[in-house]
Amino acid sequence: MTSLSYTPPALQAGRPGPVRRRHVFYVPGYDPEGCTRYRQLFVRELMRRAKRFGEGKRALSTAETSADGLVQSWSVGAHPPTQGAETGYDVLLWDDLVRRDFKRSRVVSIGLLLAGTLHMLCTGTLIRLYRLSWKYGNVIFYPFVMLVLLTLVSVCLGTLVHAHLGGWFDHGLNLPHWLSLTAGVAAGIAWIVALERVLNRIFFWQLLNDWVFNWQHGQGLRPDYEARLEAFTGLVLTRIAALAASAEPPDEVLIVGHSSGALTAVEVAARILARNAGLGIDGPSLGLVTLGSGVPLVALQPNAHRLRAEIAGLVASSRLVWLDVQAPQDWMNFPGFNPLRDIPLDLRGEAPANPLIRSACFREIMSPERYARVHRSPFRTHFQFLLANDRPGAYDFFAMTLGPQRLRERVLAPIVETMPEACPEAATATAV
Repeated sequence: MTSLSYTPPALQAGRPGPVRRRHVFYVPGYDPEGCTRYRQLFVRELMRRAKRFGEGKRALSTAETSADGLVQSWSVGAHPPTQGAETGYDVLLWDDLVRRDFKRSRVVSIGLLLAGTLHMLCTGTLIRLYRLSWKYGNVIFYPFVMLVLLTLVSVCLGTLVHAHLGGWFDHGLNLPHWLSLTAGVAAGIAWIVALERVLNRIFFWQLLNDWVFNWQHGQGLRPDYEARLEAFTGLVLTRIAALAASAEPPDEVLIVGHSSGALTAVEVAARILARNAGLGIDGPSLGLVTLGSGVPLVALQPNAHRLRAEIAGLVASSRLVWLDVQAPQDWMNFPGFNPLRDIPLDLRGEAPANPLIRSACFREIMSPERYARVHRSPFRTHFQFLLANDRPGAYDFFAMTLGPQRLRERVLAPIVETMPEACPEAATATAV
C-alpha cells in the first residue's frame, strides 16, 4: 500500500460471486481522434497482454459505431482458463466537439487562453492547482509561456525586418516606412505559421485547447458539452435497462474515464444515479473508475457548483464503488488528490463511502527498460493507465475490465496474475 492509498470508512459491502458478464462504458479524454485511437489501442494492448502473460487470445468482435456517432461498441469473449468475464465495451465519443475546438480561429483560441489564465490567476484557482500538483501546474502554464515566447520572438524578428528594410542600418534598403512596417509584421506572422507542424508535435495547440475547454466548462460556457453529457446519461440509462432485461444480464457495470474523460465519467455517473433510484441497489453492481484524472481543473473553479454537488453525491453514495487511480510519474494528473480534503463538499452529514484511491505503481508494473525510456515523456506516461502491464501488479487495466473480480474486490484483495516462464520476453517488451 502506498502513501496515495485511501479507503473510505463507509465503503459499501461487496456483492457475492465472480463476474461472468460485465459491461464497460469507456470515456476518452480530450482527444480529436477518439473515434479511432481507443479501439486500436485496446486491440493492440490486449494482444500484448495475452502474449506477455501466456493467456492466449480472446474472441474480439468488430467495432460498430451508432448511427448518431455517439457510441462505438464491441465485445470481448469470456476466457475460461483465467475465468475472464464476457465483456461488452461501449466507447462514449465526444471527439467531434474537440475537433470543432481545433478548427476554431487561432486568434480566438489565444484570446480564450489569455482570458482563462488571467481569470484563474485572479481567483487564486491556479495557485490552488499548483499546490495540488506543481507538475500539472507547469502543464497548465506551458501554452501561456510558449505563447509569450513566440510573441517575443515574432516581435524581435518583425522589428529586425522592419529596421533593415526601413534603412535603420547602414546597409538597409531605405524603403517607405509603411512598406517596411508591413513587411516586418508579415515576417513575424509567417514565422509562426511556418512553425505550425512543430507546435502540433510539441502538443502546444492540444494543451492550449484542453486548458481552454476545462476553463470554459467550469464557467458554464460549454452548452455543446453539456448537451453531450445529457445524451450520454440517457444513452447509459437506456443501455443498462436493456441489459438488465436481457436473458443474460451483466453482473457488473463499469463507467471508466481517462484524463479529461474522467471528469465526464464522474458527471455521467452522478446523473444516472440521480435519475434512476434503483441503480446500484438492484441488478448489477455499479462501478466508477477514474484514471489519471484532471477533475480538480474544473471542480476547484468558483462557479463549478453543480460539479461539486455531483462529486459530493458520489462520495456519499453507497450505490456504487468509485476507484480513482493516480500516478506520481504522470504530469497530467493530481497524485494525492482527495475530494474529501481538497474540494469543499457538503455531504449533508453522510459518512464518506467513496472514493477508493490507489496508485497505479507504474515503476512496479513496467519493466525497468521501458520505464527508463518513457517516464520522461508526459503524454506516453499519461497513457500507461490504458496499456498492458509488463509485470503483474495490483493495477491492471485489462484485469479490471475483463477479469472475474468485481471492482471492489479487485482493489481490496486483487488476484495478481503470475507470469509463466514460457514468456521471458514479457519482462523486456518493446516500448510503445
